[in-house]
Amino acid sequence: MKIIINSSSMVPIYEQIVDQITAQITSGNLKENDLLPSVRTLAKELKISALTVKKAYDSLEEKGFTVTVHGKGTYVAATNQERLREGQRCEVETELEKAIEKGRRYGLSNEQIRELFDLIMEDS
Repeated sequence: MKIIINSSSMVPIYEQIVDQITAQITSGNLKENDLLPSVRTLAKELKISALTVKKAYDSLEEKGFTVTVHGKGTYVAATNQERLREGQRCEVETELEKAIEKGRRYGLSNEQIRELFDLIMEDS
């Protein structure tokens, strides 16, 4: 399992871990019942605090992506792919709504916001 931490990012490290593991589960790189590295092992690999990894693992379990079996480890949970994608779609929708609201606060018209969106989509 490959995780890259960006120390200069404004996104907290535990969220970076959650996002990357979630992406690996969604893409099928991590499958149901795959064992994740132990908290200590991943913390050592990433050179970060074990508490940060624990927070990420707790968040993944809370969101239903993993299951922790005491004394055995943390495993990828069985996921409903449709439910998973819908949740991700909602997150993207929320972020887009925030961006639109910010554009309007800055005085941009709907057409200017659409032009920016189209421009960004072309560059991606």
